[in-house]
Amino acid sequence: MNKPYVIGIAGGSGSGKTFFLNCFLKHFSAEEVCLISQDDYYIPVAEGMTAEENKLYNFDLPKTIDAEAFMADAQKLLNHQTVYKKEYTFNNAAAVPKMLEIKSAPVIIIEGLFILHFRELAEILDMRIFIDSEEEIALHRRLKRDLLERGYSEEDVRYKWSNHVMPAYKEYLLPYKLVCDKVVVNNTQIAEDIVKVTQEISKEVRGRVLI
Repeated sequence: MNKPYVIGIAGGSGSGKTFFLNCFLKHFSAEEVCLISQDDYYIPVAEGMTAEENKLYNFDLPKTIDAEAFMADAQKLLNHQTVYKKEYTFNNAAAVPKMLEIKSAPVIIIEGLFILHFRELAEILDMRIFIDSEEEIALHRRLKRDLLERGYSEEDVRYKWSNHVMPAYKEYLLPYKLVCDKVVVNNTQIAEDIVKVTQEISKEVRGRVLI
Protein backbone atom coordinates (compact mmCIF):
# COMPACT_ATOMS: atom_id res chain seq x y z
CA MET A 1 0.00 0.00 0.00
CA ASN A 2 1.19 3.52 -0.75
CA LYS A 3 2.53 5.61 2.10
CA PRO A 4 0.10 8.41 3.00
CA TYR A 5 1.18 11.98 2.26
CA VAL A 6 1.50 13.83 5.56
CA ILE A 7 0.84 17.57 5.85
CA GLY A 8 1.69 19.48 9.02
CA ILE A 9 -0.25 22.67 9.67
CA ALA A 10 1.04 24.86 12.49
CA GLY A 11 -0.05 28.29 13.64
CA GLY A 12 -0.24 30.33 16.79
CA SER A 13 -3.41 31.10 18.69
CA GLY A 14 -5.60 33.47 16.69
CA SER A 15 -3.71 32.88 13.45
CA GLY A 16 -6.86 31.61 11.74
CA LYS A 17 -5.58 28.05 11.56
CA THR A 18 -9.02 26.51 12.15
CA PHE A 19 -10.59 28.51 9.32
CA PHE A 20 -7.69 27.60 7.04
CA LEU A 21 -8.16 23.91 7.91
CA ASN A 22 -11.88 24.01 7.28
CA CYS A 23 -11.33 25.59 3.86
CA PHE A 24 -8.53 23.17 3.01
CA LEU A 25 -10.54 20.08 3.93
CA LYS A 26 -13.35 21.10 1.57
CA HIS A 27 -11.07 20.40 -1.40
CA PHE A 28 -10.98 16.69 -0.52
CA SER A 29 -13.54 13.98 0.09
CA ALA A 30 -13.81 12.25 3.45
CA GLU A 31 -12.09 9.18 1.95
CA GLU A 32 -9.14 11.23 0.66
CA VAL A 33 -8.07 13.04 3.82
CA CYS A 34 -8.03 12.64 7.60
CA LEU A 35 -7.13 15.05 10.38
CA ILE A 36 -5.41 14.48 13.71
CA SER A 37 -5.24 17.44 16.09
CA GLN A 38 -2.81 18.19 18.89
CA ASP A 39 -5.68 19.62 20.95
CA ASP A 40 -7.03 16.13 21.56
CA TYR A 41 -3.81 15.13 23.32
CA TYR A 42 -3.82 17.60 26.18
CA ILE A 43 -3.18 15.83 29.47
CA PRO A 44 -6.44 16.21 31.50
CA VAL A 45 -6.08 18.59 34.45
CA ALA A 46 -9.55 20.11 34.78
CA GLU A 47 -10.93 18.02 37.64
CA GLY A 48 -10.78 19.95 40.91
CA MET A 49 -9.18 23.03 39.37
CA THR A 50 -10.45 26.40 40.60
CA ALA A 51 -11.00 29.37 38.29
CA GLU A 52 -7.84 31.03 39.60
CA GLU A 53 -5.81 27.83 39.12
CA ASN A 54 -7.16 27.59 35.58
CA LYS A 55 -6.06 31.16 34.91
CA LEU A 56 -2.54 30.54 36.17
CA TYR A 57 -2.06 27.09 34.64
CA ASN A 58 0.04 27.32 31.50
CA PHE A 59 -1.54 25.19 28.77
CA ASP A 60 0.93 26.60 26.22
CA LEU A 61 3.85 24.34 27.02
CA PRO A 62 4.89 21.12 25.25
CA LYS A 63 4.69 19.19 28.55
CA THR A 64 0.90 19.71 28.62
CA ILE A 65 0.61 17.42 25.58
CA ASP A 66 0.84 13.64 25.67
CA ALA A 67 3.38 13.69 22.86
CA GLU A 68 3.98 9.93 23.04
CA ALA A 69 0.31 9.12 22.46
CA PHE A 70 0.09 11.81 19.76
CA MET A 71 3.01 10.28 17.86
CA ALA A 72 1.73 6.72 18.37
CA ASP A 73 -1.63 7.59 16.83
CA ALA A 74 0.01 9.47 13.95
CA GLN A 75 2.07 6.34 13.30
CA LYS A 76 -1.09 4.21 13.28
CA LEU A 77 -2.55 6.41 10.55
CA LEU A 78 0.71 6.11 8.59
CA ASN A 79 0.30 2.33 8.86
CA HIS A 80 -3.25 2.55 7.45
CA GLN A 81 -4.87 1.85 10.82
CA THR A 82 -7.88 3.59 12.39
CA VAL A 83 -7.40 5.74 15.50
CA TYR A 84 -9.98 5.94 18.30
CA LYS A 85 -9.53 8.91 20.62
CA LYS A 86 -11.63 10.85 23.11
CA GLU A 87 -12.25 14.43 22.03
CA TYR A 88 -10.65 17.12 24.19
CA THR A 89 -13.26 19.30 25.93
CA PHE A 90 -11.05 22.36 26.52
CA ASN A 91 -10.65 21.86 30.26
CA ASN A 92 -14.41 21.73 30.83
CA ALA A 93 -14.86 19.06 33.49
CA ALA A 94 -18.64 19.04 33.00
CA ALA A 95 -18.49 18.25 29.28
CA VAL A 96 -18.85 14.67 28.05
CA PRO A 97 -16.21 14.01 25.39
CA LYS A 98 -17.14 12.33 22.12
CA MET A 99 -15.21 9.32 20.90
CA LEU A 100 -13.43 10.25 17.68
CA GLU A 101 -12.91 7.71 14.93
CA ILE A 102 -10.09 8.79 12.61
CA LYS A 103 -9.73 6.56 9.57
CA SER A 104 -6.44 6.62 7.70
CA ALA A 105 -6.48 8.21 4.25
CA PRO A 106 -4.09 8.97 1.37
CA VAL A 107 -3.60 12.46 2.84
CA ILE A 108 -3.04 12.85 6.58
CA ILE A 109 -3.18 16.31 8.15
CA ILE A 110 -1.49 16.81 11.53
CA GLU A 111 -2.15 20.17 13.12
CA GLY A 112 -1.14 21.97 16.29
CA LEU A 113 1.12 24.48 18.00
CA PHE A 114 3.98 22.09 18.80
CA ILE A 115 4.00 19.73 15.80
CA LEU A 116 7.26 21.20 14.49
CA HIS A 117 8.81 21.26 17.96
CA PHE A 118 8.14 17.55 18.53
CA ARG A 119 11.08 16.28 16.49
CA GLU A 120 9.84 12.73 15.91
CA LEU A 121 6.51 14.07 14.68
CA ALA A 122 8.11 16.73 12.48
CA GLU A 123 10.24 14.11 10.73
CA ILE A 124 7.23 12.32 9.24
CA LEU A 125 5.84 15.48 7.59
CA ASP A 126 6.02 15.70 3.79
CA MET A 127 4.76 19.29 3.67
CA ARG A 128 4.93 21.91 6.43
CA ILE A 129 2.50 24.83 6.40
CA PHE A 130 2.88 27.79 8.76
CA ILE A 131 -0.18 30.01 9.32
CA ASP A 132 0.99 33.51 10.24
CA SER A 133 -0.78 36.67 11.35
CA GLU A 134 0.01 39.98 13.04
CA GLU A 135 -0.03 39.84 16.83
CA GLU A 136 -2.80 42.40 17.33
CA ILE A 137 -5.06 40.64 14.84
CA ALA A 138 -4.37 37.29 16.50
CA LEU A 139 -5.15 38.72 19.95
CA HIS A 140 -8.43 40.19 18.70
CA ARG A 141 -9.44 36.77 17.36
CA ARG A 142 -8.44 35.08 20.62
CA LEU A 143 -10.49 37.56 22.66
CA LYS A 144 -13.53 37.06 20.44
CA ARG A 145 -13.30 33.27 20.70
CA ASP A 146 -12.59 32.94 24.42
CA LEU A 147 -15.08 35.57 25.57
CA LEU A 148 -17.96 34.37 23.40
CA GLU A 149 -17.36 30.64 23.05
CA ARG A 150 -15.54 29.61 26.23
CA GLY A 151 -16.80 32.09 28.81
CA TYR A 152 -13.45 33.49 29.94
CA SER A 153 -13.12 37.05 31.22
CA GLU A 154 -11.12 39.59 29.21
CA GLU A 155 -8.66 39.85 32.11
CA ASP A 156 -8.00 36.10 32.01
CA VAL A 157 -7.55 36.10 28.23
CA ARG A 158 -5.10 39.00 28.28
CA TYR A 159 -3.16 37.48 31.19
CA LYS A 160 -2.75 34.17 29.36
CA TRP A 161 -1.89 35.95 26.12
CA SER A 162 0.97 37.94 27.66
CA ASN A 163 2.29 35.32 30.06
CA HIS A 164 1.60 32.02 28.29
CA VAL A 165 0.52 32.30 24.65
CA MET A 166 3.08 34.67 23.17
CA PRO A 167 6.14 33.34 25.07
CA ALA A 168 5.27 29.80 23.93
CA TYR A 169 4.69 30.93 20.35
CA LYS A 170 8.07 32.66 20.21
CA GLU A 171 9.93 29.72 21.76
CA TYR A 172 8.22 26.64 20.35
CA LEU A 173 6.76 27.67 16.97
CA LEU A 174 8.23 30.85 15.47
CA PRO A 175 11.79 29.42 15.17
CA TYR A 176 10.46 26.84 12.68
CA LYS A 177 8.81 29.35 10.35
CA LEU A 178 11.79 29.54 8.01
CA VAL A 179 11.94 25.76 7.50
CA CYS A 180 8.29 25.48 6.44
CA ASP A 181 7.37 24.79 2.82
CA LYS A 182 4.50 27.26 2.86
CA VAL A 183 3.94 30.39 4.94
CA VAL A 184 0.34 31.58 4.70
CA VAL A 185 -0.17 35.15 5.93
CA ASN A 186 -3.70 35.40 7.32
CA ASN A 187 -4.34 39.00 8.35
CA THR A 188 -7.48 39.39 6.28
CA GLN A 189 -11.12 38.88 7.15
CA ILE A 190 -11.83 38.13 3.48
CA ALA A 191 -12.67 34.45 3.26
CA GLU A 192 -12.04 34.29 -0.47
CA ASP A 193 -8.33 35.00 0.08
CA ILE A 194 -7.86 31.89 2.23
CA VAL A 195 -10.11 29.80 -0.01
CA LYS A 196 -7.88 30.68 -2.97
CA VAL A 197 -4.71 29.74 -1.09
CA THR A 198 -6.16 26.41 0.06
CA GLN A 199 -7.29 25.67 -3.47
CA GLU A 200 -3.79 26.25 -4.84
CA ILE A 201 -2.16 24.07 -2.17
CA SER A 202 -4.72 21.29 -2.60
CA LYS A 203 -4.00 21.19 -6.35
CA GLU A 204 -0.29 20.85 -5.56
CA VAL A 205 -1.01 18.01 -3.14
CA ARG A 206 -3.15 16.21 -5.71
CA GLY A 207 -0.26 16.48 -8.15
CA ARG A 208 1.96 14.63 -5.68
CA VAL A 209 -0.48 12.04 -4.35
CA LEU A 210 -2.38 9.40 -6.28
CA ILE A 211 -5.94 9.75 -4.95
